[in-house]
Amino acid sequence: MSNKEYSIYSGGLKGTEETFGECAQKYGINEINFSFEGHKCSREKNITMLSDEELKKGNISMEIVSARMGRRYARVDKIRKVFQIIFHMVNKGYQVFAIGWIQSDKTVKGGTGWGVELAKFFNRPVSVFDQDKNKWYTWKENEWVEDEPVILHKTFCGTGTRNISDEGKKAIENLFSRSFA
Repeated sequence: MSNKEYSIYSGGLKGTEETFGECAQKYGINEINFSFEGHKCSREKNITMLSDEELKKGNISMEIVSARMGRRYARVDKIRKVFQIIFHMVNKGYQVFAIGWIQSDKTVKGGTGWGVELAKFFNRPVSVFDQDKNKWYTWKENEWVEDEPVILHKTFCGTGTRNISDEGKKAIENLFSRSFA
């Protein structure tokens, strides 16, 4: 399959999503970044602006999010829109890759964790590069298993922390190299 037949769905934000976009561009992968009015992207290529109506398709009770993630969120209105974008990214990209920190309760820290939880909920292949351990892990049979993932599906999602480490950037570069070289 030609690289042009692959598409990455992301949010184009500073850090991880910016690195995913740069790698996608380098390998000739279609890049689609979701955003909404007033939301600032670092990567201003191929932005799909979601209307309020489209955003609502990804709406979910913040109580459910809080229960699933085991935490509370202070600025509910802003984080809700971010979670709605994450819904669209995971819904469109079959395979999910994230950069962040896997916590002891098996969730991933921050907003990135919601994308990972959605992938689990949708029964999608999901892999996380843990920046504390500097290793990739894939969710298999309700456990994080050390892995060296490869992009196997035509549509995939790339998301993660804004505070990406050099090792996190290298992990994304190596993921693309393993998958498309």
